[in-house]
Amino acid sequence: MICAACFVGVAQVHAQDSRVAIFDSQRVIRESAPAKAAEAKIEQEFSKRGKDLQDLATKIKAMADRLDKDSAVLSESERIKRQRELTDLDQDFKRKQRIFNEDLNQRKNEEIASLVDRAYKVVKQIAETEKYDIVLQDAVFYNPRVDITDKVLKALAK
Repeated sequence: MICAACFVGVAQVHAQDSRVAIFDSQRVIRESAPAKAAEAKIEQEFSKRGKDLQDLATKIKAMADRLDKDSAVLSESERIKRQRELTDLDQDFKRKQRIFNEDLNQRKNEEIASLVDRAYKVVKQIAETEKYDIVLQDAVFYNPRVDITDKVLKALAK
């Protein structure tokens, strides 16, 4: 019993000497300068393809409207021909849209992975410089005085 009390007392002393910090990785991903630069870079990379998809969607809508409007006066064979063209174009659009979304998500994931890697290096550097014993990521609750997110954002902006 006395030994257990001594152990608890020693553990409390060591816990008081420990330095703990928290950083908010989601905030770093949303607000950091590299994240914003990556977002702009991706937007530029994918803007032409996005515009092409929008143009194709507009074309499909116009064809569908024209088919609806003209269907009463079209021959059966002409109506079927136009429906096939519209269906083929719509399938092509969906395929291109799926590929576009996959490529976009892949690029975003690449940029996020790169940013997270950089952020972890910065966190490690801050932890070593300021002698933190442990740095936790994305805690449910923490006292703002142990939050080093602003320091991480500032270091990433350099």
